[in-house]
Amino acid sequence: MKKIVHLSDLHIGYRDCGARFRSIIDMMILQLQPAGNYVVIVTGDLVNNANREIHIEEAAAGIRQLEETGFRVLPVPGNHDYGSGIKGNKKFVKMFKERFYKNENISYPKLDIIGKLAFIGLDSTAGELNWNDRFFSEGELGPDQLNRLKNMLNDPLITGKKKVVYLHHHPFDFKLAMQLKDNEELRKIIENKADALLFGHYHADHDSPGKILHGTWGIPRCYNGGSSTHKNGDPGFQRVIDLSHPDPSVDYDGKFV
Repeated sequence: MKKIVHLSDLHIGYRDCGARFRSIIDMMILQLQPAGNYVVIVTGDLVNNANREIHIEEAAAGIRQLEETGFRVLPVPGNHDYGSGIKGNKKFVKMFKERFYKNENISYPKLDIIGKLAFIGLDSTAGELNWNDRFFSEGELGPDQLNRLKNMLNDPLITGKKKVVYLHHHPFDFKLAMQLKDNEELRKIIENKADALLFGHYHADHDSPGKILHGTWGIPRCYNGGSSTHKNGDPGFQRVIDLSHPDPSVDYDGKFV
């Protein structure tokens, strides 16, 4: 079974975050071999400001380097990938898909079955791009995406697979103007039905030791990646996860930067 590398909140374009991401890439290529044994999950905020094309290209180039080396990379968008982080634009939804999936028709949940693992990527940001949504750094999945997720989890195609659900927004807590607004609806759908739940968005919050919340919603492994590039010195991880082992204590922070 392939191992997972969880990265989050790279914020490329902010100070030295781009350089830190390049260091992470170099260390991953050096230490995690063969690369084909790993799937890299990036839970949003690849860039600090989607209005800066040069930063989007830098993020895409880094992901291409990982893929060309043999890693499978599965990103989902965060609020900064659709704008400045506070003010977003719907045009970036299509642009993100084109740049990082090479397919503007991809819909969420995005399902990738890789061996014995079913990866289910959610967009927790696009639902917040409506004119009447007040705080863009909040997240919202929306009823259509949630309904598709419910149907997907009941699909015989993923029966018997280890299920990894990943999204940008922190699903368990309510920080002012930052919360996932329909987290209770998400809980009702995935409670006791996933093997791992990966997310980011909260950098500095020490919500638990090492940002580990195992067992929440009956999910054995729950990780907040923080900022993997340590934006503003905030805590973050480059977590290596082995779902073939039932004990989460085998997972570790790669400390690639």
